[in-house]
This record gives sequence, C-alpha cells and structure tokens, in this order.
Amino acid sequence: QVQLVESGGGLVQPGGSLRLSCAASGSIVSIGAMAWNRQAPGKQRELVAAIGNSGRTNYADSVKGRFTISRDNAKSTVYLQMNSLKTEDTAVYYCNADLRVSPLAPYSDYWGQGTQVTVSS
Repeated sequence: QVQLVESGGGLVQPGGSLRLSCAASGSIVSIGAMAWNRQAPGKQRELVAAIGNSGRTNYADSVKGRFTISRDNAKSTVYLQMNSLKTEDTAVYYCNADLRVSPLAPYSDYWGQGTQVTVSS
C-alpha cells in the first residue's frame, strides 16, 4: 500500500522554526513533483511550496524567504524547513506527491494525512 506520512509538526513560538518531513512508502516505481500545502481553520487549502524531480522549486508569496522545500530522492522524502514562523502560518500541513506505482501506470496524486503546525506565544 502506497502512503505518504508527514512528521515534524508541533507548537512553536512566533519567530521560531520547524522542519516537516514527508516520506513516501510502498510499491513506488518513481516519484515526480512533491509539494507542501496547508489549510488553516475556515480557509481553503493552499499550496505552500513545490519541488520537481529536477529540483526546481516554487513558493507561495507569503512564505518566500522564510520556508525552504527540499527532497531526498534516495529516501523518497520531501522536507519543509520553516523559519521566522508567524501566527498566520498556523494550519494543518499536508504533503502530496505524484507517484507511479507500476512501470505502465501514469503518475497519480497521493496525499498524506496532515500534521498540525501551531504558531503561538
């Protein structure tokens, strides 16, 4: 069974840092783009950052200069380093990835279960 499992969320004070991890496991042939998204209470889910399998990245304007997305292809893992956190970064953070589960199958979009990040003093 293919799954994405996030970790690293928690409670942090404004100005602090957290590092999120998301590991893909199961019968995976290849991994395409990977991304982090978030959903705050009462708001729509939004893309935070994405990284292609070439390493090309893009970020939401609200996190540019503060967050860094990276990936370790050998570990099938994507990371999100979050610095200078603000109260408005409070949300459930979800990772998603384009995964191919067999050589003849197309890439399909998979999502993790989410991890809570709370920024509060």
